[in-house]
Amino acid sequence: MGIKSLDFHEGILTWTITGQLNQPDLAAAQKAAADFIRKNGRIRILVVAEDFAGWAKTGDWGDLSFQMDNDRNIIKVAVVVDRKWEDLVNVFIGKGLRQFPVECFQPSEKGKARQWLDET
Repeated sequence: MGIKSLDFHEGILTWTITGQLNQPDLAAAQKAAADFIRKNGRIRILVVAEDFAGWAKTGDWGDLSFQMDNDRNIIKVAVVVDRKWEDLVNVFIGKGLRQFPVECFQPSEKGKARQWLDET
């Protein structure tokens, strides 16, 4: 299914992903995030992966234009995902290579993820 919803509240952009993520859905979410950044300034991102089934094998996953244009305006990214996906999510996001901190949280820790995003 991909990205099910986008919501912006109190400086946090929430992406809810279900099933398998495909590149066109990611590109659309990145475009929406860039629009939020242009309108609201620096943001925090919460990605909630529900029943996540990985990434589609097709698509141009090498497009880094969103990162190049917007990383300086992202404060933090928290990802709520089942532990079995954590290492792959960290590689996909580029944890340790981006200009902002990235942390993964278990589905039962969604509140903890939001709290971490609120910390300076």
